[in-house]
Amino acid sequence: MNLSLTRIQHIGIPVTDLTRSIGFYERLGFENVMSSSFTHNGDQGQVAMMQSGEIIVEIYQMPESALAEIRQRKDGHVDHVAFDVEDIDAVFQTLKAADFNVLEEAPVFLPFWKNGCKYFNIAGPDGERLEFNQIL
Repeated sequence: MNLSLTRIQHIGIPVTDLTRSIGFYERLGFENVMSSSFTHNGDQGQVAMMQSGEIIVEIYQMPESALAEIRQRKDGHVDHVAFDVEDIDAVFQTLKAADFNVLEEAPVFLPFWKNGCKYFNIAGPDGERLEFNQIL
C-alpha cells in the first residue's frame, strides 16, 4: 500500500482555555489563521489553527460535557511536539528571558544523528510539552 503521505498536516492539542492558549502560541510566533466552533455530542466546542511557517498546531477546547471523557484518556496521547531550530542556545535564552516555563536548565545533548543534537522543552498552559531541537 502506498498512501503517498508528504508531511504532517497539523498536530491537535486539547486545551482547557482556548483564549489563554491562543495567547501562549502567539507569544511563540504562531498566528491564529482560523477559528471556528464544532459540535460534539450536541454541545459546542471551539478550535483555533495556529500557524508558524509551515507548522500548524490545532488547539481545541472541548465542551464542558466532554471534559470527563478527555481526562479519562490514558493511551495514545502524544508525549511532545518537536520543532527544528537553527540556533538552540539562542532560542533557549530567548524563551527563558520571556518567562516561558522552560523544563531543562540548559539545552541537552543527545548522541543522535551524525553529529548529535541538542534539545530542550517548555510546558504550555495545559502542560503540553513543546520541544525545540537542533540537529548538529
